[in-house]
Amino acid sequence: MAWTPTEDELTVALERATLDAPLHGVPYLLKDLFDVAGLPTRAGSPFLADVRPVSKDATLVRRLRERGAVLAGKTHLVEFAAGLTGENRTFGDCPHPLFPDRLSGGSSSGSAALVAAGLAPLAIGTDTGGSVRVPAAFCGLFGYRGRPGDALVSDAFPLSAICDTAGWFTAHAADMRATLAAMLGAMATTANAPKGVFLSAADLVPTAPVDVACRRASARIAAPADAATCDALVHTWRDAIDAYSTVVLHEAHHIHREWLEPQRASYDPNLWQRFTDGGRTDAAKLAAAHATFAQVRGNFAQFFRTHDFLVLPCAPVPAVTKAQCTLETRRSILRFTAPASLGGIPCLTVPVPLENHLTAGLQILAPDANSPVFDWVLRNY
Repeated sequence: MAWTPTEDELTVALERATLDAPLHGVPYLLKDLFDVAGLPTRAGSPFLADVRPVSKDATLVRRLRERGAVLAGKTHLVEFAAGLTGENRTFGDCPHPLFPDRLSGGSSSGSAALVAAGLAPLAIGTDTGGSVRVPAAFCGLFGYRGRPGDALVSDAFPLSAICDTAGWFTAHAADMRATLAAMLGAMATTANAPKGVFLSAADLVPTAPVDVACRRASARIAAPADAATCDALVHTWRDAIDAYSTVVLHEAHHIHREWLEPQRASYDPNLWQRFTDGGRTDAAKLAAAHATFAQVRGNFAQFFRTHDFLVLPCAPVPAVTKAQCTLETRRSILRFTAPASLGGIPCLTVPVPLENHLTAGLQILAPDANSPVFDWVLRNY
């Protein structure tokens, strides 16, 4: 935990919570990218709180308070939210709550791990390139990723404005439905099964340990995509990883440029190099990356003209060990998460049990943040 309130502070917060609010008295944990007046925001970094004072609550924190939820702590994350596995050089890696030899996933590592451990029913995260979807899958949780540019993420400490989204974790479908309704307004519903298709892990990578389980789980809510649909999507995504990395690191450099030299020793060296290199991106490469973003978004728009949702695994592997935290693993995960990030697509994640008691996850992509698909899946999955 990055911060925990005292018993007296919790008591005062509970007393102030609106009695008839939809989340009255619900304790929640907050990824330490969101400001809370009177508390430092560290973003998993040893120096951010010293160079960026906090003066007021973030929009998401205010909305949660208005809905009656009570802040119970701020949580661990990957430094500056730039990672998918839960590693942090300064504050330590975040282990999986049930498999301590594995990691919880990132960057919203602490939020996912603590909900999975039963310490709170709700925790807030963010998702730029998979940072809700991956830890939800690794920890066996329900997860929600919103849309870039939404008010709920507008004043969180950023990684990349074009891809940053707010989101949250719950252990139960009913809790996810309640949180979606409270935070986004009345959820659209449908009595009829919406039209969706799924892609298997094998459609994206040659081998994936989670493939059989994810195929079986996907078939409960959707049919497999026909060859033409599968080929059209996968072909459009062929440059998604490189486009994602190019744009996100370029934007991250812009955010960090004033700190990179004076605070160099305080950054994780690999992260410092990635952010620094992001400022050296030539115009042609950046333009090509933005063109890929536009192509992916256009392809999704075409897909959603004839389909209500798309299902695919969140990652090709279950929770990873420290030794598995390699560039190759990162790229294999981004193969599954980058398309929705480029497309700016809201996602619901649902857990998939594996035979070895680990978990995978499915991401359900829909065109609208309050799509009736999400309510339908949560009631029928």
